Amino acid sequence: MEDMMDRIRICDLLARCILGINEGERREKQDVLINLAIYTDLRKAGKSDRIEDTVDYRALKKRVLAMVESSHYLLEEALADAVAELCLGQQGVRQVDVRVEKPNALRFARSVAVEITRKR
Repeated sequence: MEDMMDRIRICDLLARCILGINEGERREKQDVLINLAIYTDLRKAGKSDRIEDTVDYRALKKRVLAMVESSHYLLEEALADAVAELCLGQQGVRQVDVRVEKPNALRFARSVAVEITRKR
């Protein structure tokens, strides 16, 4: 397969979920930011101008939000992996970069993030 250079980015998708190992993190939902780079071939959609020829990022966003907001992972790594699997299940997605960020997870740091890349 040729190198896929086309991608759709979803930037700073805000969700609230249970995420963490500390008692307080297990009790209360907290903000997480999700960034996605969805690798796909956009040439057909670029020529046809038809939604059917691309990845429906609105539908994907809704699925990601629903899954994340009902999740209860201990680790950012596990949440990122679940998001990647969900994205790879969407038709046309060949590869995905997922970044899960927990704002204010560490004192003196704006956030802590985990980034993964998964391929179909």
